[in-house]
Amino acid sequence: MTTVVVARKAGQVAIAADTLVTFGDTRLSQRFEANSKIFQVRAAGGPSFLGMAGTVAHFPVLRKALEAMPADQLRLHGRDEIFETFTRLHPLLKENFFLQTKEEDNDPYESSQFSVLIANAGGIFGLYSYREVFEFNEFWGIGSGRGFALGAMHAVYSRARSAREVAEAGLAAGCEFDRNSAGPANFHTIKLKGGK
Repeated sequence: MTTVVVARKAGQVAIAADTLVTFGDTRLSQRFEANSKIFQVRAAGGPSFLGMAGTVAHFPVLRKALEAMPADQLRLHGRDEIFETFTRLHPLLKENFFLQTKEEDNDPYESSQFSVLIANAGGIFGLYSYREVFEFNEFWGIGSGRGFALGAMHAVYSRARSAREVAEAGLAAGCEFDRNSAGPANFHTIKLKGGK
């Protein structure tokens, strides 16, 4: 799996991810494959960075699907905007990319199968498989290293000077203790709109 984290502090947001890819018991480090679990999209309202956890197949699919959306429909700077964007995206994922939408027999909705963290000037957000969107006030993490990352970010948040410092602590803990996460890490920092 992975460790992907987002943090918000001191007028900025940060997103970070490890770069290890795993296939069962096999580990593919960045030495052998230039892997990035974060990508940037040019959405209405300014750039956004998206970090993902899950199957490697999700990365090119989501990147290509978002690039194919009309610019005026690609909005990611608030909970409702993210929900509406991914609701419009869902049929495209099924038709053009052959998304398997069923997770379990009693699913309440079709699944988009994604766990995504989003960082932009509007804040830090999490998007999950039924298009549930969360807006986080301080920090969050996804992937198999999430528990380690959340503990580390909680421990440093009150004394950290920046969002990047919080994200660095979370990612370091994930890479240290989760067997499916390893550096080097990718970091991106953005100034919050209004400096909140």
